[in-house]
Amino acid sequence: MTHKVFFLLALIVLFLRPIALQAEIVDRCVAVINDDTITLSEVNEAGKPLFQRIVEQVPQEQRDEALQQARKTVIEKLIDKKILLQEAKKYNISVSDQELEMALQRILEKNHTTMEQFRKEMVSMGLDEQQYREDLRNQILSSKLVNLAVRSKVIIPEEKIIDYYDMHFTEQVGDGGYYILQIGCTWDKNAADLKAAKEAARKKAERVHSLAVGGEDFKKLAGDYSDLPSAVDGGDIGVFREEEMASSMRDAVTKLSPGQVSPIVETPSGYQIFKLLSSQAGQIITKVPYESVKEEIRQTLYQQEMQKLYKKWLQEMRDQAYIKIL
Repeated sequence: MTHKVFFLLALIVLFLRPIALQAEIVDRCVAVINDDTITLSEVNEAGKPLFQRIVEQVPQEQRDEALQQARKTVIEKLIDKKILLQEAKKYNISVSDQELEMALQRILEKNHTTMEQFRKEMVSMGLDEQQYREDLRNQILSSKLVNLAVRSKVIIPEEKIIDYYDMHFTEQVGDGGYYILQIGCTWDKNAADLKAAKEAARKKAERVHSLAVGGEDFKKLAGDYSDLPSAVDGGDIGVFREEEMASSMRDAVTKLSPGQVSPIVETPSGYQIFKLLSSQAGQIITKVPYESVKEEIRQTLYQQEMQKLYKKWLQEMRDQAYIKIL
């Protein structure tokens, strides 16, 4: 069984069957959330792994304070869980048995294990499979609610992705520069019909430019269509300072914002199209193409924004709820 599975089980156990920490204990209500309650047995159940770790690792003179703080933390998490489940009920959100089974299969596949092995591991840890499934159902339910209330409102504009790229994929130098991709469509100067050769190159450039502006992978387009030596590198010609560029390139590139594609530029031997990956005054851009990390950056920013909106939304739900800790 992998460490991921142990970690997963450690998380899931927070919501499994009550296990008293002392031999004899009387259950009681410890918090009220609207029309619902949290009992002492639920706290003991949810906090069992954390409490056990404190008992084993924290010095005796600090143990009571650590356990008290841990119980407060567990109660707060249970309050959040109750609020999520109450909200899901308002929206009539449910989880079918098929959805539950599919989620369980994804967990098994991700951790490279079988249901039989998973069951053995749960038994060895004293966990109940039925309660595990019920908790997993609650997690899916909460996820559906968050998707409805939060995730659908997360929008990451291109400008934020470019800003992140400029901040995290650049390195400080003295001169600064423009990191450029290039596509060139040339003609044969010795062609019998030079005018027709130029026209064919122009049409090819227009077709490629339309694809590039439409969002096609510029590096792939360069590899497929460019007639220049840089085609083997996906059109990557690296970083240029402004004074290093030919006038035709400089006029096209310096007007671009990172991520933009230039108009078609005519040169003495063909037509060229440029894409500016990034530029910074006083900086040089590290050679990590924008397109190669764009989706990774989008996902990073998406998760950051989603977490921020989720915390805000959950706090709003808490503010509207009746909560009393006893």
